[in-house]
Amino acid sequence: MRYCIKGGEIINPSGNFQGIGDLLIVDDQIAEIGKKLKADGAEIIDAQGKIVCPGLIDMHTHLREPGREDEETIASGTKAALKGGFTAVACMANTDPAIDNATIVSFVREQAQRNGYVKVYPIGAITKGLKGEELAEMGEMKAAGAVAFSDDGKTLMNPSVLRSALQYSKLFGVSLLLHEEDLQLAGNGVMNEGYWSTLLGLPGIPAVAEEIMIARDLLLAEETAALVHFCHVSTKGAVSLIREAKRRGVKVTAEATPHHFSLTDASLENYAPVYRVSPPLRTETDMLAVREGLKDGTIDVIATDHAPHSREEKHREFSLAPTGMIGLETALGLTWTNLVRTGYLSKIQLVEALSTKPAQILRQPGGVLKSGVPADVLVFDPEQAWEVTEAQLVSKSKNSPYLGQSLFGQVESVWINGILKYFNQSFIE
Repeated sequence: MRYCIKGGEIINPSGNFQGIGDLLIVDDQIAEIGKKLKADGAEIIDAQGKIVCPGLIDMHTHLREPGREDEETIASGTKAALKGGFTAVACMANTDPAIDNATIVSFVREQAQRNGYVKVYPIGAITKGLKGEELAEMGEMKAAGAVAFSDDGKTLMNPSVLRSALQYSKLFGVSLLLHEEDLQLAGNGVMNEGYWSTLLGLPGIPAVAEEIMIARDLLLAEETAALVHFCHVSTKGAVSLIREAKRRGVKVTAEATPHHFSLTDASLENYAPVYRVSPPLRTETDMLAVREGLKDGTIDVIATDHAPHSREEKHREFSLAPTGMIGLETALGLTWTNLVRTGYLSKIQLVEALSTKPAQILRQPGGVLKSGVPADVLVFDPEQAWEVTEAQLVSKSKNSPYLGQSLFGQVESVWINGILKYFNQSFIE
């Protein structure tokens, strides 16, 4: 197949060409990028007024399979990813059973090849059963296709276990993706500790619960010279710690979620359980610090932390509801609406945070448009507004706080390995 995407604004941080131009896809690769390309025999895709960029890559997705197929499956989760403009996702290990051995890594990869709409990169568990006690067989999982390791959803409280994991991860050249929350400080908290927790009468989780773990683990990363990545950074203090560590040369990267740069703990005023997430929504000061961290590069990546839950589980008393919200279908729109249109991020920074840097951190293909690379390409309309509705969400779960909101940035077309998978907001089966 040959496609020529003509007249779009090509945003391509790691490539040789940027600006208004054309992109030629031949078979599974990008053949050429430039101005007024010849398109003999190619299907013409008019992209005037649209943005053309590398397909998005989410390095923090929960697909729930195996074990919780009532909440999400590899098929439904990757379909939501495709609709959101993603061409690849990395799925977390907190399934049931956990992805803590090579057999389950292989199962996830095989299911993705059979039923997936986008590329799926399994993340293996750091410890067996996510219990934080004994290291999982990282080498075997890496050989089976794991791209990184994480006990996300659980904090590695034992520093000796984490130090050993960091030393082993160096052998395989991969990052550890860390969920940072001191369990003793967090206690039985269900939201951010502060004005709103006091007003609502709900137990709070102080910001220092996140910050103290990040401080500890930055020291361990520095001592071992290993690669460490902090998941869903949410506090001003955490951003400052990471910024200072980067200045010292620590090999650290970090991510922020759309809900942590677009919502605050004031959203909880009606006790709606859809706003219960981990780490919790913080103050406006924290939210603005996260935005500044993305702006100055302290925070490298925007990741969804897509966490689907069944309606029955999520629609409960706030303190009993599970943490997490879905995010694959709204991430691009929330980033464009809240960060690019408001001047926090440039178009290039958006693509870096949602595509180029995730590919670099995971050491996987993608994040760039240039001749000879797999044709994973996204076209979206930056000026097209669309409303988030439950009916149009294709994720199996619907636990989104953005229902009824209007966002800018409508996904138009997506190619994966040169195959047109999504066109004019419709799936190509």
